[in-house]
Amino acid sequence: MRGPVERVTGRLPDPWRTVADWLLTIAIAIGFVLLIKAFVFNPYRIPSSSMEPTFHCATPGVGCEADRSDRVIANRFILHFRDPRRSDIVVFDTPQQAEVQCGVGGVYVKRIVGLPGEWISQEDGVVFIDGERLEEDYMTPDRLGGRDFTQMEIDGDSYFMMGDNRQQSCDSRDWGTVRRSMLIGTASFVYWPINRIGFR
Repeated sequence: MRGPVERVTGRLPDPWRTVADWLLTIAIAIGFVLLIKAFVFNPYRIPSSSMEPTFHCATPGVGCEADRSDRVIANRFILHFRDPRRSDIVVFDTPQQAEVQCGVGGVYVKRIVGLPGEWISQEDGVVFIDGERLEEDYMTPDRLGGRDFTQMEIDGDSYFMMGDNRQQSCDSRDWGTVRRSMLIGTASFVYWPINRIGFR
């Protein structure tokens, strides 16, 4: 029984049959990779120090602590099956106001701190959710701080994003919340450089 590739190329004379077979196989492989990238996993490079030390960016960038930027894989699939959670690190399309405030657009990587419908504030570098102090085990004391803000309510379909390097992060404190529809996926796995491979 002939396979689908052989059925397409079987009537061609050699060596064209071999050439066509290879070209068709390569095209199918490329299409498969593009489908995975579009709907399942997608790689991203960390461009700034806003997520230090969880994710490194490369010197001589301001606040960067490594010679090479971390490369992370965004899981585009998981958010089709569950809601985003507090402390998830997510990749998302830049809101227009963020591009204005931060001076750069494209795709951002931040941590979800506030969830839809919650009241959030920051006082003396400490985040409060619905009036209760938020315990952030992933934070180190030297990274806290930055711009305090008074209590605000998060919209019902939006998320409040902050970088782990609070003093050098342009985030929801500057430009507001991010709608669910703008989230691309979760980002917790570093695949490059080799000495940084692993989950965060």
